[in-house]
Amino acid sequence: MQNNQVYFATRLGFIAAALSMAVGTGNIWRFPRVAAANGGGAFTIALIIALIVWAVPLLMSEMVIGRYGRKGTIGSYGDFMGRSFSWLGAWMGFVCLAIMFYYSVVTGWTIKYFVLSLQGAFKPGVDTQALWNAFTTNPSETILYHFVAMAIAFGIIYQGVTKGIEKYTRIMMPALLVLLVVAALRAITLPGAWQGVDYLFRVDPAYLLKAQTWLAAFTQAAWSTGAGWGLLMTYAIYSRPKDDVGANSFIIGFGDISIALIAGLAVLPTIFALAPSPEFAQQALGAGNTGLTFIYMAQLFPTMPGGSIIAACFFLALAFAAITSLLSMIELGVANLVTAGWERKKAAIYTAMAGFILGIPSAYSLNFLDNQDWVWGVGLLISGLFTAWAVMKFGTEKVRKELINHEGSVMYIGSWFNTMIYLIPVVFAAIFGWWVWQSITWYPDNWWSVTEVFSVGTMVVQWAVVLAIFIAANKWLGDYFNPNGKMLKVPAGKSVKGGK
Repeated sequence: MQNNQVYFATRLGFIAAALSMAVGTGNIWRFPRVAAANGGGAFTIALIIALIVWAVPLLMSEMVIGRYGRKGTIGSYGDFMGRSFSWLGAWMGFVCLAIMFYYSVVTGWTIKYFVLSLQGAFKPGVDTQALWNAFTTNPSETILYHFVAMAIAFGIIYQGVTKGIEKYTRIMMPALLVLLVVAALRAITLPGAWQGVDYLFRVDPAYLLKAQTWLAAFTQAAWSTGAGWGLLMTYAIYSRPKDDVGANSFIIGFGDISIALIAGLAVLPTIFALAPSPEFAQQALGAGNTGLTFIYMAQLFPTMPGGSIIAACFFLALAFAAITSLLSMIELGVANLVTAGWERKKAAIYTAMAGFILGIPSAYSLNFLDNQDWVWGVGLLISGLFTAWAVMKFGTEKVRKELINHEGSVMYIGSWFNTMIYLIPVVFAAIFGWWVWQSITWYPDNWWSVTEVFSVGTMVVQWAVVLAIFIAANKWLGDYFNPNGKMLKVPAGKSVKGGK
């Protein structure tokens, strides 16, 4: 590590930033409806197992790879696996940035709805479907709020790691938690709310015997925690030498599910207490992420005593969750450019500009956004597989003994880590195969078509193009994004600038 290496000022600052990276919209709008559809408590049990089998081992692997070279994804893979594998880091970085392009649009939606809640737009009898349609079919508004979201995130990233990311995530993460707790407490005190609580926590053993429950749980673990995204790999660049890889990864993984459960307590009791009929409740839960949040929850809040305040808390929490996750995506791009020799502020400007410009198609068209979410959301599973491959190539036991259980570690990680890493390709095959099969059932006659929003064909073609470009450009990637090869390591405990 070079003498000008920047660290998070404290371990708490790193954990706050990393947890903010993991906690996003998926915790608040996806978890409640997926849990409700898959047995509630049974799904939560499956999700905890998925965290141990998939998410936590990959989070530890990302921390190890990021700390090994203290570079962006491309340089880190080049150091960890050898320069001939720089294309793997490019793939991981591109997938995350491709998600950033439309995630900024989604972040804009959350900001818009927070503004609407402050304006008192959610009134009894309001047609929330028409409100949603009017907003999403008005490009001037969707692009404006996409710009606002990117501008807020850029303003934080531009200030640097400690004065920007660490400072603001240490404010927004506790604030998010408080807002969700307020919404949850109000929800569970509503008459009839305990039906929703029971729906979330009651364990039906029959669901534990269903493959659907386990596939949904592993998918939630993969997408919600950020494992395999390259985001924790990026934040690990700024972790201190003695920071505990194992303990931090468990805190991030289980902190993520804990916040998801609190969000579930805010959403499900509200639906079951305020829904005019059981059919309405089921319709809300089956309406997808955006439908549940921006149509049905917005429709139910006005019927709740104090609903305007709870609506503002809920949408502000959703906005905080989205912004903090967006920060980590922008930082991933910035870290790669800084590794290539760019000045940090210049890298932040260009990454944010690219994010705004390349996000405009998703702001303009919901179909385009859905397609990109499908293609690169499933593509994240491939990134997770590549992360496990990197650990295997380096030496799984060597990673565990030397890089995870290093000097300063408090939590000892046993050989179960090795087993989980070797299981990841098996888990990948199951989850990936399930999503491919889902797509084929959606398009039985033209699943191969590249023009269908959720087809296998559109995924494979876009992946193939990106991979072909990166593999062909591997030498250039290694030279440009990792010009100096492996950086010298700073022994644990040595005083460096930025440490504390």
